[in-house]
Amino acid sequence: MSLLLLTIFLGLSFLGVPLAVSLGLGAATTLWYYELPLSMVTQSMATSINSFLLIAVPLFVLAGHIMERGGLSERIFSAAEACVGRFRGGLGHVNILSSFVFGGISGSSVADIASIGRITIGAMTTRNYPRPYSAALTLITSTLATLVPPSILMIVAAAAAGQSVGQALAGGLGPGILLAAALFVYNAMISKAKGYGTVLPFNAGASLRAIGRSLPSVGAPVIILTAMFTGIVTPTEAAALAVLYTLAVGLLAHREIALTDLPELFISAGRTAGTVLLILMVASTATYVFTIDQLPSKASSSIMALTSDPKVVLLLMGLIFLAVGMLMDIVAAALMLIPILMPTAVKVGVDPLHFIVFMVAALAMGLATPPVGTCLFATAQVSGVPIERLSLASVPFYVVNIVVLILVALLPQVVLWPARFLT
Repeated sequence: MSLLLLTIFLGLSFLGVPLAVSLGLGAATTLWYYELPLSMVTQSMATSINSFLLIAVPLFVLAGHIMERGGLSERIFSAAEACVGRFRGGLGHVNILSSFVFGGISGSSVADIASIGRITIGAMTTRNYPRPYSAALTLITSTLATLVPPSILMIVAAAAAGQSVGQALAGGLGPGILLAAALFVYNAMISKAKGYGTVLPFNAGASLRAIGRSLPSVGAPVIILTAMFTGIVTPTEAAALAVLYTLAVGLLAHREIALTDLPELFISAGRTAGTVLLILMVASTATYVFTIDQLPSKASSSIMALTSDPKVVLLLMGLIFLAVGMLMDIVAAALMLIPILMPTAVKVGVDPLHFIVFMVAALAMGLATPPVGTCLFATAQVSGVPIERLSLASVPFYVVNIVVLILVALLPQVVLWPARFLT
């Protein structure tokens, strides 16, 4: 049953059929072929989406769209430049830091490239960074938005796995900080070795003005995440707070959004969020098929025949996550892999929260890799660097990312400590 479903899904996907439609048709055809009730399609879809937590997804998407239109992204970049822009490789550090901060509001890697990407690549190129290097760094830093809270993929994955969304979001901070730190180190080393960037004299007055100008924008992730992790608001309420705050800043403080822009913003955010939630709905039917076919048990037996060491198991699963993330939409990938592999991971002693965060971190790399990386195509379009050249320039960053993934797999406290300390 599972093989039939996956064959139909992959076949339709490669023919260009939308992922949600491909997955839904695969599940429905499998149920029909094996004479199982087709009513399970509608029942599972309705049940999967009936969650208060999932309201956070369209709200955080909307917050990201408002940030892009409301001038918050530009001011976050200026504040980051004021803090670290005067060092060798400074604009590369600004790129990393601004993506980290932006991710703390939008939760979307593609939104990060759309809003900050053009600014960072243009500024770095002007300051004596090769355009392919600037684009590659922008590409890899965009994946931070999928790791740091409020990651949209983390919310969806945690809800699908029955885990605490708040703890999963907090757990993503560990790998996010680790990846950002690794990128800081690599950027500093390569910039010093090759003379990238222009070192500018420090101007205290200009730096203070830039920071002051950005306070309403930079305050967004601070207020939202503090309220969420202190228990004042739930993740869903934090999403609503993100929309209200960014909308107030864009309308009243920056005045770069007009009331007449709101319908377009709502429709655009609705389309993006609708795609994610539709995949979630149809994936629930696929999960039903996998359960009936006992695919989790079969996968568990196959993996445990090789090893029962939880760290080795997680590393082997990491290879699967990387391969799948390179070939398909990571939301659909997460929703398909959770019911198949999570029972095995838990059975050998992997903490379910560690599994979820590690899976999201590994799948996030698929956003930046060929052949179907969404962020790869978006960065190529924004930067004007051909995909082939951009992929080649990104290889060192892929290596950095893989090293970080290995550390996250081997050191569960990177995930579990912030998850338990902050929630």
